[in-house]
Amino acid sequence: MPIATPLPVGAAIAPNSLRAAMEARRGRGERYSLAEALGIVVPLSVAVAELHKGGALVFVHPSSVLIVEGQPTISEDANRGIPNLPRDRACLAPEEKQGKPGDARASVYAVGAILYELVTGDTVGPGMRRPTEIVPNLPAELEAVLSKALVSDPSHRPDDLLALAQAMHHLAPSASLAPPAADESHLDGDDEFEVDVRLSMMPPAAALPRIAPPTGVPRDPSSPRAADPTARLAELKARLESDPRPRYVVIAGGMDHGPFSAVELLQQVGTGQFSGDDSLRDAFSNEERPIKDWDEFAPFAEQAKLNREIKQEKVELDKVVAEEKKGTAQKAVIGGVGLAVVTGIALLVFLKSRGTRNDAVTVQGDKAVSVEVDGGVKASKTAPTGVAGVGGRLPTQGAYPMLPGGMSCEGAQAKYVEEMKMGEKGAADLTQGQFGAVLNNGAYLNACGVPATTKVNVCAAVQNGRAVGVTVSMDPPNPSAASCVAGRVRGMSFPSHPKLDVARTSFLGPCAGRSCSSRCGPRAAPCPSPTIWATRRRRGLPTASSARG
Repeated sequence: MPIATPLPVGAAIAPNSLRAAMEARRGRGERYSLAEALGIVVPLSVAVAELHKGGALVFVHPSSVLIVEGQPTISEDANRGIPNLPRDRACLAPEEKQGKPGDARASVYAVGAILYELVTGDTVGPGMRRPTEIVPNLPAELEAVLSKALVSDPSHRPDDLLALAQAMHHLAPSASLAPPAADESHLDGDDEFEVDVRLSMMPPAAALPRIAPPTGVPRDPSSPRAADPTARLAELKARLESDPRPRYVVIAGGMDHGPFSAVELLQQVGTGQFSGDDSLRDAFSNEERPIKDWDEFAPFAEQAKLNREIKQEKVELDKVVAEEKKGTAQKAVIGGVGLAVVTGIALLVFLKSRGTRNDAVTVQGDKAVSVEVDGGVKASKTAPTGVAGVGGRLPTQGAYPMLPGGMSCEGAQAKYVEEMKMGEKGAADLTQGQFGAVLNNGAYLNACGVPATTKVNVCAAVQNGRAVGVTVSMDPPNPSAASCVAGRVRGMSFPSHPKLDVARTSFLGPCAGRSCSSRCGPRAAPCPSPTIWATRRRRGLPTASSARG
């Protein structure tokens, strides 16, 4: 039975498990139909819901699911640790990757990830595509269900497995027995939380056409594209760039850089700003490891390293050629002098011989050959959009310099230089109110757990609707919360304008300046917890100002 998934040393696929059945199909180049997949995941959701109802915490992944008489059941050791197989780990919820088995919310994510792999043959993670891009005849309702199940933040993910089973059953009612009745509205939230599909691992609707079969499904070995590394790299790049959300943070030189979208990250890697040894964190899945250990980004880091080595070799070779040219010129001078001496001696002999002897003197000289070697890599004279060009110059949109992302607010202001010609009339400025409507909403402080005793100052440099530079300061200082707030601001959508605008806002918590052990508020109530920032932010002093950069 062919198995297409490379196994880590010492790992094995459990017999009679769902993983064994999935890998058998993968080895034959086959996927599960939607009906076959739902016949597995609907009863699986019901079985896992019963386990959680009894208080059990489990890791749900294909190797922990056993197929007994055609029905899926959870193995008894499903709570004993993180699985070894990469495809199984891809099915775990982000919070489970710290090593602790999950609750019902984590299992909702796991069931969604298993369903995604069954129908597409691919796994959940960076570079994943929407199911209808891989299998066009799948219903759009499937994508809606998966988007809710695969929310990366557990506080915005549904926890009702029976509601999930009901929604999946309705996609193909004849594929499985009807699960117990449940309220499907729980997949959108309840009185305590709201499901936010913007945080889903499922990418937004793709603007790019489908250009390749999914990763993991065997290709036709006779296909020219299957043997073309350049084509495979282009396909991977297109898949990564189909998700424009800023979600990747690079840790280099002891500092966090980003978050970047996949496009921005690939540009930074390609220009040598980051290397394969720098750590990369996916803010959605909370996975962190060196860039060279990410299957999705390692090929680009290796290609950039190879290009740098080729350029360095060309520089070294140019030095050698120049030295050889210099040495050849010196040899030519010496050879010319020697030739003149030999010719003079020959002429003298000839004159003395007066024709009695005819000596022919032949001088063979070496030809100096100049060889120009090109490593085959030409650097673009024009930097791509969003990246500084040669000599530190920025690309422009009309008369406006275009800044890359991931900068501080002050750095963006210092980098931005707007050129205006005499007699030209600039575009109308955006108002303070337009920026305040976005930046003054303090709900993102609550999401980052900012204490109510903290004063927060936010400076955002905005261009074309995105915060290209963000600086967050807190009193008292709180680096982790400040980094979280900065990431939230970078992910916001602002009014779009090609010029650089700088917006600032401040939040004074209801207990700012007082310790948590004291009383605060008009009725001497205890200090509010961070979870009520959004509901009480009107007691603070949010103000916003906007200035043209």
